[in-house]
Amino acid sequence: MKKAAIIIPTYNEEGNIKQLIERVFEVTSHVPNWVVEVVIVDSNSPDGTGKIVESLIQKYPHLHLLKTEKEGLGKAYMKGFKIAMEKLQPYLLFEMDADLSHDPKLIPDFLEKIERGADFVIGSRYIKGGSIPENWGLYRKVLSVLGNLTIRFGFMKLSITDWTSGYRAIKVWIVKDAFTHTEKYTGYVFQVALLDRAIAKHAKIAEIPLQFIDRKSGISKINSIQYIGQTLLYVFTNSSFVKYVIVGLLGFAIDFGFAYAFINAVKIAKTPANMLSAEIAIVCNFFINNFWSFRHKKIEGGLLTYVGKFFLFNFVSLGAVIIQGVGMFASLKLFGDIKLNLWGMVTLQSWILYKVLIIAFLIIPYSYVMYNKVVWKNK
Repeated sequence: MKKAAIIIPTYNEEGNIKQLIERVFEVTSHVPNWVVEVVIVDSNSPDGTGKIVESLIQKYPHLHLLKTEKEGLGKAYMKGFKIAMEKLQPYLLFEMDADLSHDPKLIPDFLEKIERGADFVIGSRYIKGGSIPENWGLYRKVLSVLGNLTIRFGFMKLSITDWTSGYRAIKVWIVKDAFTHTEKYTGYVFQVALLDRAIAKHAKIAEIPLQFIDRKSGISKINSIQYIGQTLLYVFTNSSFVKYVIVGLLGFAIDFGFAYAFINAVKIAKTPANMLSAEIAIVCNFFINNFWSFRHKKIEGGLLTYVGKFFLFNFVSLGAVIIQGVGMFASLKLFGDIKLNLWGMVTLQSWILYKVLIIAFLIIPYSYVMYNKVVWKNK
């Protein structure tokens, strides 16, 4: 028999907690091969939530109460995880909201995914069969959808559709590994940080459809402005793709600067000038990417390995040089080498516009994928 511990943080949930506990144990009593424990982490709710839980412990021997100070969702989960691992030795940990927005009937679906080999299962509102409440206002819907899209593209992990879902099943080894990474996050950004760490450790991620139900009792604890700011900051400081784009912009400046000098000062033809400037930018990008963007899988193994990777980087990047050369040649042939008058104020040579578009829509996506798969492969 494997053991799962469902961690449920609470603060002023007297209108929901009794019904939630009863539903959870009703569902899990019929689950074969699993013992399910429930740990309520109550942040000293003044409304009596803790007392309600205490009154139910005698009826449900697998129910536990941990009283803590109010320090935010992340801290509550980490304390719940820790006490569960110390006292209950579970194989699996669940995250679940206390406001009845997460249907306990989905617990067997989570367990089935785990039994099929998943390490981290997410209840997703954005896959077929999942949904967000119809009665949400436009602002909240846009915030939820665009927020998840921003994180998905920020980390370039498009296969994971719901980064901010709070209904999840996670193997204990992931949580143990993530402690030092996630302990500094007190709010809802904790959810993003934990999933990000699991991906970095090559955990197998799976999703099940979640029809999110809006709470009927109590009030939401989310501070939208703070949550957005913390999440964007986390993505910006932890995403190798965001760092790669920044390096790419720097490379663009180097590329453009040398191309402009070669064409206007040295009088080299536009196509070879752009190919030469692109190679100079590639060399610069190699060093910056290795020691910043991809430093978590930085090249190691001595001088020969480093030199070999450098030539491999150049070989892979040759595709970017060819793309830029072919793209520039085709653009000049199709649209001409002309001067563009922008808004009657700025005159721009057309090759500059072509170069920007080629880099943004062809070279950056191509290079990021190839560098990850060939040069800085996962260790």
